[in-house]
Amino acid sequence: MPTPVDLRDLSWIRGALQTAIALEHSTMPLYCAAMYSLEVQNYPSYNTIRSVLMEEMVHMAIAANMVAALGGSPAIKGLKPTYPGSGGLPGAVAPDLRPRLAKLSGAALESFMRLEAPLFVLNTRQRGASYPTIGAFYDAIRNAIKRNAAAVERSVRLGGPANQVGGNLGYLTFDRDDPDPVASFLHALDIITEQGEGGGEGTVETAAETFQKEGSHYARFAELRYGRRYQPLDAVPFSRETEREFFTGEEIVWPVVINTLAVPADGYEAVLALDPRGPEVRKELESFDDAYTQMMLALDTTWNGPVETWWPSLGAAVTQMDQMRVRSCFTIMRNEIPPEVVARLEELYPREFRSLERYTDLARPVFYGPRFLNNAA
Repeated sequence: MPTPVDLRDLSWIRGALQTAIALEHSTMPLYCAAMYSLEVQNYPSYNTIRSVLMEEMVHMAIAANMVAALGGSPAIKGLKPTYPGSGGLPGAVAPDLRPRLAKLSGAALESFMRLEAPLFVLNTRQRGASYPTIGAFYDAIRNAIKRNAAAVERSVRLGGPANQVGGNLGYLTFDRDDPDPVASFLHALDIITEQGEGGGEGTVETAAETFQKEGSHYARFAELRYGRRYQPLDAVPFSRETEREFFTGEEIVWPVVINTLAVPADGYEAVLALDPRGPEVRKELESFDDAYTQMMLALDTTWNGPVETWWPSLGAAVTQMDQMRVRSCFTIMRNEIPPEVVARLEELYPREFRSLERYTDLARPVFYGPRFLNNAA
C-alpha cells in the first residue's frame, strides 16, 4: 500500500530514490539477456538495445547521486532483482508485468515496451495501479520534492558521506552550492522520464532541444518489434490505436538470435540436474554470476568508498561488465540443453512452462543463458 501523500516527507523521498536505484538496475539484466543473445553484435538491434541500456545506467547513477546529495548512502551491493517477477518492478511499478530473463524475441520486446510504456498507451485496467508506469513512480517523487522543497534544499546544503559520481562523464551531480537544488532534482527526474517514455501525452519522441527528438526507450523497442523505423506523422497523435502507423520507415532486418531458454525461477537447477554436462555448465553460470557480483560490489564502492577511489572502482565495474558479456556470449550460450531435457520442461516447470514456451522456441535447439545472481546480496 503506497504511503499517503501527506506523509511523504524527506525520509520518504530518500527511500523512494533508493527504490529508484533498484528499479533502474532491475531493467539492465533484462536488456542484457536480450542483447547478449544476438549471434553477431553489430546489428542495428544490438546497437538499439545497447543505447537503451547505457541510458538506464545513467538513470541509476542519477538516482544514486540524488540519494547521496540528500545525505544518504546508495545501497547497491545488496540489490537482488527477481526474475521472473511476480508483481512488476521494484516499488510495485507496472504490477501487471512479469519480467523474465530471455533472448531477444517478439515476446521480450512486448515486455520491454510495457516496462517503458507512457501512461497514455495503457488500458484502463493497467492504469488503475498505484504506479502503472515508471513515469508515474517518478511523478510521485517529483510531487514530494515540491511539497518538501525547503527540507530538500537544507539536506543538499548539508551534504552527506556518499560520493557524487560521474560529473566528468556527463552524469548529473548535485552540488551543495547549487543556487536551486530543487530545480536541479526536478530536471533530473524529467530527463529520466522523458528518455524512457517520451515527451508527454500523444508522443513517444523526446523534446527537440534536449534530445534532438531521438526516440524514447519505448519507441526504440517498438521499432524492433515492428521491424521498421519510427516515422512521425503530422496531425496524428500517437495512441494505442494509431501506434502501428508510426513504424513504417526503413526496414530493420531481424538478427540471428541464439535460442536460449528463458531462465526459470530456480536458475536452471532442475535442468542442470538432468544434464550430463551439468557440473561443467554450472561452473560457467557461476563464473558469470561472480563477474556480476564483482560489478555490483565495485559500483557500491564507487559511491560509498573513499572519494579518491571512486574512479578506479568505476573502472573495475566496467571491466566486470565486459567479462559478463564474454562469459555469457562465448561460454554459457554455447552449451545446448539436451533435447531429452527440453522435452521434459513441462514436467519440470508445470507452473512456468507456458511462459518458458512463449519466450523460447522449443522446436529448435535450446541453449542456456545468463541468470544474473548477485551473490553479495
